[in-house]
Amino acid sequence: MTEMMNPILNTDSYKLGHFLQYPAGTRAISAFATTRGNSLRPEVMFFGLQMFLKGYLGRQVSKADIDEADEVARLHGQPFDREGWSHILNAHGGYLPIRIEALPEGVAVRRGVPVAQVVNTDAKVPWLTSYIETALLRAIWYPSTVATAAWRLRLAIQPFLDRTCDDPGSLMPTFLSDYGARSTSSLEQAAIGGVAHLVHFKSSDSLPALLHARRYYGAQMAAHSVPASEHTTITAWGAAREAEAYANMVDRFAPFGVYSVVSDSYDLHNAVTEIWGKQLQPKVRASGATLIVRPDSGDPIDTPLQVIAQLAYAYGTRLNSKGFKVIDADVRVIQSDGVSLQDIQMILGRMEGMGFSAENIRFGMGSGLLQKINRNTLSFTMRASALQDEGGNWREIGRRSPDIRDRPPAAGRRAVVRDGKDLVGIHLEELGGQHNMLEPVWQNGQLLKDWSLEEVRATASLPWLE
Repeated sequence: MTEMMNPILNTDSYKLGHFLQYPAGTRAISAFATTRGNSLRPEVMFFGLQMFLKGYLGRQVSKADIDEADEVARLHGQPFDREGWSHILNAHGGYLPIRIEALPEGVAVRRGVPVAQVVNTDAKVPWLTSYIETALLRAIWYPSTVATAAWRLRLAIQPFLDRTCDDPGSLMPTFLSDYGARSTSSLEQAAIGGVAHLVHFKSSDSLPALLHARRYYGAQMAAHSVPASEHTTITAWGAAREAEAYANMVDRFAPFGVYSVVSDSYDLHNAVTEIWGKQLQPKVRASGATLIVRPDSGDPIDTPLQVIAQLAYAYGTRLNSKGFKVIDADVRVIQSDGVSLQDIQMILGRMEGMGFSAENIRFGMGSGLLQKINRNTLSFTMRASALQDEGGNWREIGRRSPDIRDRPPAAGRRAVVRDGKDLVGIHLEELGGQHNMLEPVWQNGQLLKDWSLEEVRATASLPWLE
């Protein structure tokens, strides 16, 4: 379990020996997290650091942790700074003497702009800054990448809602659900990635994400779900009683206002045209609730479009104020089987071409949202950029590319300031009277800023690309 992880060992093996490698007299190291490359507009959304601060850095190092780490390092063939860790325990109560500054969560920035900066606050352990790189960078890159993916999905969906729906603002929060808890490698990944999705949407079936949103961002209930069937609960009735299985769903869950029924256990075409379209149509209409038909197999683009057309033929349609067809009786479709951003755009584009409003469909994503990404998706990195010597003077440090045509990485202690609607990174010494967007969020075991999910959502919804 993550709660029992020894914080000293939450790093890479080779960092255990770095306390022996800095120049004599080194008092502090300053480093910042960013993304490699350059971009002309914001394309990275920063999110998730607060979960790490509360969930990991808030834990004190104990003597038992030091003893275990000492033994592991010796058996593993690495040196161990027992003196340094004992100093952290005795002088700081086991809290890491570091200060972390970060942008507001939910901010979108161009590549190369620092999103967080860390420095040790005790001159006896200058190695600590880079020691926590492994854990800190992991804590930033994954939720930021998921939040960025969800942001791009929202931006891609918005034009279709604006053109074809009466009330696009009320539809967007529930337009894309997180169905990815089973697609992730761990419970923690499902929770962290799930909260990142909730920065932009309010529909999810990930209970771990909801609990993380409560615990780390103060959201009593960050998303909603609807009663839904799975193949097990349908096939348990047998093929001969398929209609009874569907009727049971209507009877049991119509009081909830919305219910979703997977309808491809046997013959999707028959289920849609004969059972939902004819046999159970009076019951569906009389229930007064919204039926969501879920085709869970077949071509991810053609199949939902066919189901929408079949349901429209069976139930009839009305025209909304923008002249697009909406299926009567509030019958809807959800597509969640292996869809990508491109698939969603293709489906919505074809629906628009067929004269159907986007409000007839919803989407769910799993591995495409939470798993098919890595650190290089946005090229996250953490760079040590400044060293404080024994005289208290700061000097820039950093590597130099062998290719003189390459732009050298930013060096020195960094600040981030507004430039119109944009955010740019500058040297801290150039800050002057400008407001530094890299605000202190953590120091020596204390949380200095506690973002609520609603604050993050408000920031993320700003028109960063305008």
